[in-house]
Amino acid sequence: MSLRRSLLPLAACFAALAATPAAAQDMPFDAYMQLVIAKARAQGVSEDTIRRMTSDLTPNPRVIELDQSQPGSSSSPGYPPLRPYLDRHVDNARIGGGRSVYNETTYLHDRIRQQYGVPPEIIIAIWGHETNYGGYRGNFDLARSLATLAWEGRRRELFESEFIALLKVADKGYSRERLVGSWAGAFGNPQFLPSVYLRLATDGDGDGMANIFTNQADTMASIARYFQDAGWRPGIPWGVGASVPSGFDVDAYRTELVAPVCPRVHERHSQWKTVEEWRALGVAPHRSLPPGTLASLFQPDGPGTPAWLLTSNYRVILEYNCSNYYAMSVGLLADEIAR
Repeated sequence: MSLRRSLLPLAACFAALAATPAAAQDMPFDAYMQLVIAKARAQGVSEDTIRRMTSDLTPNPRVIELDQSQPGSSSSPGYPPLRPYLDRHVDNARIGGGRSVYNETTYLHDRIRQQYGVPPEIIIAIWGHETNYGGYRGNFDLARSLATLAWEGRRRELFESEFIALLKVADKGYSRERLVGSWAGAFGNPQFLPSVYLRLATDGDGDGMANIFTNQADTMASIARYFQDAGWRPGIPWGVGASVPSGFDVDAYRTELVAPVCPRVHERHSQWKTVEEWRALGVAPHRSLPPGTLASLFQPDGPGTPAWLLTSNYRVILEYNCSNYYAMSVGLLADEIAR
């Protein structure tokens, strides 16, 4: 994929950045990049890769604008309802697209299940949510985006390490023109960050490359390996719908655990109980779960609205994107794809 790079001169770039809120740009961009290049060189990145990936780099004002417009952790009470989000993200177009990909990739399904234990419909649902099944993978120059975010300094440690990881990805034979993606540095069908690519991207068809851009086998194997690495347990669904008795006090079973990461995502989940314990309380799962399965009750839109019993595999989906809206839509889309 080609990218028309900005021709904005460096001085004009600095002028544009000056109009944005102050960040930690504590030195000129070129001087900072020389420090990062030295670190990359010390970590074994080849001179050819350094040259082709850093030639003519300039800061991208649009990337800084997008980064600084990201919402922080909200402390306001309440949550937007789940149903409107599901209606937008688990719609007929996305279900139909997922079923098409499912049918196109049946030759991979048994191998994926046997090797990684992850259902293909879950993998395809992730693919659908991240890039609309490869329909849009982003068109930002990853080298320029990550260099900009590292230089900006708000999350320098993260983005500097991702920039160096990107150079290591390029060292595997990928051109700068191929290495395009989101403004925040994610790329390919599953939208992996460079460090995730280096750790988990997988050659699914034995051709010697882990091509997560256009190769179905590599894409599915890579997402499956991510889920396996995050602790996916074979044979257990992500969750099932559940009936809650009238007047049932969900809050009486609210968890007292405080998650160190994304605490607001977990605070609406109940205590863990076995499916048998939930049945004894009158909560009936709509589909069977293996005996002894631990589950958390989740009724996001309040009494009288749909509820689910979520297993530990739901937490694995949250590892991909720490949002109940995202994880619920992935799980429900996967169910529709496999239906």
